Amino acid sequence: MALLVLVLVLGLVGLVGLAGLWALLHTGPRALCQASCWPPGPRPLPLIGNLLLLQVDKENSLMELSERYGQVFTIYWGRQKMVVLGGYEAVREALVGTRPKLTIRPFNAIFQLIQKGRGIFSVSGPPWKASQQFTLRALHDLGVGRRPVADKVLQELSYLLGQLDHYGGRPFPVALLGWATSNITFTVLFGQRFDYKDPVFVALLELISEVMLHLATVRVQLYNVMPRLGALLQLQRPIMRKVAELRAILRTLLEARRAPAAEEGPAHSYVEALIRQEADPDGQFDEDDVMACVLDMVLAGTETTAIAIQWAILLMVKHQSVQGRVQEELDRVLGRSRPPQMEDLPSLPYTNAVLHEVQRFISVPPRTSRSLTTDTRLSGYLFPKGTDVILLLNSVLRDKTQWETPHQFNPGHFLDADGRFVKREAFMAFSAGRRVCVGEHLARTQVFLLFAGLLQRFHLLPPPGLSPASLDIQIIQAIFKRPFVHGLCAVPRP
Repeated sequence: MALLVLVLVLGLVGLVGLAGLWALLHTGPRALCQASCWPPGPRPLPLIGNLLLLQVDKENSLMELSERYGQVFTIYWGRQKMVVLGGYEAVREALVGTRPKLTIRPFNAIFQLIQKGRGIFSVSGPPWKASQQFTLRALHDLGVGRRPVADKVLQELSYLLGQLDHYGGRPFPVALLGWATSNITFTVLFGQRFDYKDPVFVALLELISEVMLHLATVRVQLYNVMPRLGALLQLQRPIMRKVAELRAILRTLLEARRAPAAEEGPAHSYVEALIRQEADPDGQFDEDDVMACVLDMVLAGTETTAIAIQWAILLMVKHQSVQGRVQEELDRVLGRSRPPQMEDLPSLPYTNAVLHEVQRFISVPPRTSRSLTTDTRLSGYLFPKGTDVILLLNSVLRDKTQWETPHQFNPGHFLDADGRFVKREAFMAFSAGRRVCVGEHLARTQVFLLFAGLLQRFHLLPPPGLSPASLDIQIIQAIFKRPFVHGLCAVPRP
């Protein structure tokens, strides 16, 4: 990646000429004074800033820079000056202490191209408030966090258990776990469960995966830094082609759910609620808003939860003693035949601690970004309105002042001396503040019920010939860190 960026930089320097380079290196007294008021950071290069320091694994690169320059430092994303906040105290102050001052998303060229300022996750201001409030209300009305959606998760659990039974203890693809969580999300969104071999289901998952992979590529990163040049070089073309294919499938699913007239009674899916809102003359959404919201929910709602359940199971395979303690607790509270319910969670403190530790350990998502709505003091520095801020959530979840063994998988982080579950303020796996993840309750429901149901039925092991310690979990570099192994074994418990 560094070589590609360097080649592009040399070409760019030639294009802008010495005049542009002189302008970057010879700033006036006012600019120098402003720069001296910012926290320290690596020296930027002309045009590309600190991009050469941010490798493919951007999160680790930022963490390494934080170790060198402190928990508050300055970087340049191209010519865009940004501040990075790491550690519990700095991130909590920014997300919770500043209240509405950090609710705006920074401009992101590729998301703007994809969503045109609509949707839920990459927008700000009145459009974000409208879509967020609608989404939270719609998910609540559909039973997210309560029995109606829990029943859908348990229905999918029965299909997943049946699929694993077919393997008879032989290795199964870890992706199967993600298919189950994606199907639950699709059931909530579209009011329809898909067969795992359904061509529409398969195409949706493939396109979601490809879009997420493209978002982490050098092409897209360069497009975000220099959108005009990126457009000239057509750097956005591969990802936009996949987005167009994904939109085409979603449009077909939307059209199939459009009724000639609005039905009475509660909506049966998120899409149905959106369509009713679109049809309402006094509603806030038009057809483009509906598509943008569905696209956001499909991309964010499937990827993160699929990754969470896959990591949870993989970590149980790696840590057999932890898996054994979870199963002992499940047997004591639920037995072997009764499926888990959300109401059981308070009676399962160790299982609850394990799931929290999984999310702390894997850090999904690893960071979030905001833009200041007014001049704001953060960690002792006064930043001007419009400053873009990167908040390293993974640094909070690995903060050595908050966690006894931050770099180890340790469920004891969430247990007291008597084995009771303990909430930790530094647990920010779903972010914090006003822009906390809207799908948090859905994700928690899915992960707990699937995890408990799987460990209730099966003993999870590495493939034949491998020990738990030697199981190699590879990382697929996408916008989130996906785990990859060739297969696992689910052996029915005696």
